[in-house]
Amino acid sequence: MSIFNSFDINASGMTAERFRMDTIAQNVANANTTRTEDGTPYRRKVVTFAEKGTSTPFRHVLNKATDNYTGNGVKINGVYEDTKTEMNKVYDPSHPDADEDGYVTYPNVNIVTEMTNLIDASRTYEANATAFESSKNIAMKGLTISNS
Repeated sequence: MSIFNSFDINASGMTAERFRMDTIAQNVANANTTRTEDGTPYRRKVVTFAEKGTSTPFRHVLNKATDNYTGNGVKINGVYEDTKTEMNKVYDPSHPDADEDGYVTYPNVNIVTEMTNLIDASRTYEANATAFESSKNIAMKGLTISNS
């Protein structure tokens, strides 16, 4: 593994966490959206990650056999709608989206959960940025040693 692989790994982590923060921001922005284009309330989105570079079983077996480094960072595995969390029902008969019983179905977005996830994503982004900076410093130090 070269020093430049660490740049790629940290950069992929920062990109993935930035995408996660964008998705969290979308959830917060739509916390009160009772009607989307298809007429249903907004559903919370969740981002999942997977390890880069281990897509085929043959590659996994080959890397284990040769005892090589297999990780190449992180990739976004997908963005999914949260169907496990219940939607919020609020009694408001004057709301235009109220059902026949006067209840409005609000998105399954919990602001406290989203803010906690945002802090987690932010800290992970910072950790990747710090590791990237450390790798850069090591590379720079290596260049100055070789010139001495």
